[in-house]
Amino acid sequence: MVNIKINDVEYQVPENITVLEACRYAGIRIPTLCYLKDINQIGACRICVVEVKGARSLVAACTHPINEGMEIYTNSPAVRKSRKMSLELILSTHEKKCLSCVRSQNCELQTLAAEFGCDETAYEGEREEYPLDTSTEYLIRDNNKCILCRRCVAACKNQHVGVIGANERGFKTHIATAFELGLKDVPCVACGQCIAVCPVGALREKDEIDNVLEAINNPEKHVVVATAPAVRVAIGEEFGYPVGTNTKGKMVTALKKLGFDKVFDVNFTADLTIMEEGTEFLERLSNGGTLPMITSCSPGWVKFCEHYYPELLPNLSSCKSPQQMFGAVIKTYYAEKNGIDPKDIYMVSVMPCTAKKFEKTRDDQAAAGVADIDAVLTTRELARMIKRAGIMYQTLSDEEFDNPLGVGTGAGVIFGATGGVMEAALRTVAEIVDKKELENLEFTAVRGVEGIKEASYTIGGNEVKVAVASGLSNAKILMDKIKNGECDYHFIEIMGCPGGCVNGGGQPIVPADIRNVIDIRAVRAASIYEEDKNLPIRKSHENPIIKEIYADYFEKPGSHKAHDALHTKYVKRDRY
Repeated sequence: MVNIKINDVEYQVPENITVLEACRYAGIRIPTLCYLKDINQIGACRICVVEVKGARSLVAACTHPINEGMEIYTNSPAVRKSRKMSLELILSTHEKKCLSCVRSQNCELQTLAAEFGCDETAYEGEREEYPLDTSTEYLIRDNNKCILCRRCVAACKNQHVGVIGANERGFKTHIATAFELGLKDVPCVACGQCIAVCPVGALREKDEIDNVLEAINNPEKHVVVATAPAVRVAIGEEFGYPVGTNTKGKMVTALKKLGFDKVFDVNFTADLTIMEEGTEFLERLSNGGTLPMITSCSPGWVKFCEHYYPELLPNLSSCKSPQQMFGAVIKTYYAEKNGIDPKDIYMVSVMPCTAKKFEKTRDDQAAAGVADIDAVLTTRELARMIKRAGIMYQTLSDEEFDNPLGVGTGAGVIFGATGGVMEAALRTVAEIVDKKELENLEFTAVRGVEGIKEASYTIGGNEVKVAVASGLSNAKILMDKIKNGECDYHFIEIMGCPGGCVNGGGQPIVPADIRNVIDIRAVRAASIYEEDKNLPIRKSHENPIIKEIYADYFEKPGSHKAHDALHTKYVKRDRY
């Protein structure tokens, strides 16, 4: 511990921390804009400046280390003047269309400008004008709103993708790709982590709300919606609930009020994925197939593998993701059972993920000859849709998903957290192989937000070594080990986003003031595990509707009919 003074009050704080962290220990908030814990710590925006006795100038609290006897002033006239001036200079080059911005009222720049009483016209002058990058299916880049905080650059680099950075210098500096290419023409993996960390509206998902509303209002369309498990523990944040609150019942009610013909749960096809993927794993294990087998639920990870590790594509499970399986089931089994032409079904998924918007456009995703999925709404889009309809979310009663495809298990729910797919698979594979019930369903070794987790289990008398990675930088570590023959895993789960789907690029934007002190990944995941613990059925192979769909339609896991509808192929993609 070291002794310091903050605003003339004495404190003892741990050594080797920054002024910003020391002030937090003292219960003092320092405003930040470019800083984001574990992602970006560059002192570029100058909003976090403080006065340090003896220093020649104000220092950036997020990068300046403390030392014994330091005296810090966080709210002096010089500090307040500097922060306000920096904000007004940022505003001078920012496109101030706040009323129509998707981030209005959830914009860190807007919040700070109001807090410091800024005059947005104080430094009016020349501005650069940039065209929108709308080249991808999943996001829009708008440099007219960019404040050069470089959080997006850091997030992309942390994902070991690094396709964006600062181009040009001085007044003309802007964030872009190499050679000013559109994002579609570089190996972006669509994870959306850049959107999640952007403090303003410079990055946003490509909105599909109007397309969905048009389908709902079309009497010739049968509109089905299904939600991913991670959505229920995040959407409440858009309506004032604490981070991680599970508002599943209100979400279902809201979807029904929006006019969808059926409201289903993607947990159902998470269970279906386990049946197909578990069968595929056992076949590879017993018949000398390509190992380790790697999960294919995360489209950001799959695209990363196609760009950066195409030689390992045979290791990927051939299973479609739960989203795509749901669309396939709706337009084959469900359409046939209900006498509906697949082309008259409009299938909407609600996902915590921007990469799902890309995934629906992939080849080999049309089990019934039409696209498995017609529209993907992020959690944020669904929240905007609910607000636009005037639905008062907090006043809603709790309703249940529609039957039969609203039935899911605890194993399906935990798909939303890193390690969840692995745990769900182990619950089923262990019982099928050992032909007895597990005494304990919780495989805690694969839980938690650590980037890489390893475990070993005895199944059928054989040792099965597994690994779990979340975030593409951690995926790279495992992929390099496989390439170099340095590991002997049998089964690997990879999620593209750090922490898994609960931290997906389509989830509610959480301001830095909260992200810097709360691990939103762990809080949302805890809510998912709580639902799993309280569900009556917690194993995929015990889902009664899963049993029914195999008996009535797909025959058995891994059958020819199941392969036609529920499995897919991958392609090598250019890296440069």
